[in-house]
Amino acid sequence: MKKTSRHWISVVAFCIIVINHLWAQQPVTLSLFNESTTIPYTTFLNDPMHPGVQIGTEFDWKENRFFRLYPSVSFGYMYHKKLFQGLYSNLELGCDYKTFFGLNFKIKIGLGYLHTFSTQQEFQFDEGSYKSKRDLGNSRLMPSITTGLGFRLYPKKISSPEIYVLYQSWVEFPYSPGFIPLMSHTNLHIGIKFFPFNKKKKP
Repeated sequence: MKKTSRHWISVVAFCIIVINHLWAQQPVTLSLFNESTTIPYTTFLNDPMHPGVQIGTEFDWKENRFFRLYPSVSFGYMYHKKLFQGLYSNLELGCDYKTFFGLNFKIKIGLGYLHTFSTQQEFQFDEGSYKSKRDLGNSRLMPSITTGLGFRLYPKKISSPEIYVLYQSWVEFPYSPGFIPLMSHTNLHIGIKFFPFNKKKKP
């Protein structure tokens, strides 16, 4: 348990250091989401809720009047009751189609790293009896496709805050080698993008 706690603390500390550096001139994206183990696009709102939080940033790459192409990086945590909890980092390439009144149509493709831990006590058979097993977690890849909508509060302002809803479909791989090779998930995000450290940027 102590080793697992130290691992979590190390990962969180690393994420904070990286994000603090990235935020110096970039926007901040922050979202709350509901995770589900389901086939993508067969459901939208799922119950019970399995909460998660994600924080990250975006980088300018190519942009014109109607389109914006940008890479992004994010870090997050999710909790699925009776199954797993996990920390992850994710790299994505996003494309926004912009309208003059502030509505953005969004699509992203991504690849991430997920480290999961069981939410239940685990046991292993040792010397004729079952003993508590230390959970060091499992490493996964998480390729993803995301679609959604965003709304810029001030369409003519470069550093305008944006409210968004995203539907993220992703695959957990490997899931259970030799039995179930992969598991599909969906995350429904509600979030905001803002510019806390770039107040001098003008339209």
